[in-house]
Amino acid sequence: MKKTYKIDVDCANCANKMEDAANKTEGVKNAVVNFMTLKMNVEFDEGQDPKQVMQVVRENCKKVEDDCEIFL
Repeated sequence: MKKTYKIDVDCANCANKMEDAANKTEGVKNAVVNFMTLKMNVEFDEGQDPKQVMQVVRENCKKVEDDCEIFL
């Protein structure tokens, strides 16, 4: 399953940090952050609950970039 989320982040480097954090999260098959459109495209592993996984993605992103936001 793939989903797109609107994000708020200040710079391209921060967006890269968010992408790395999302890709390291269990349950995420692939995540791509586009700084220009302020969107995160996430593909989830089979059988995962996107809402639960995205809560963890948000927490992990806040650890590397505390002023970022993912609108769930």
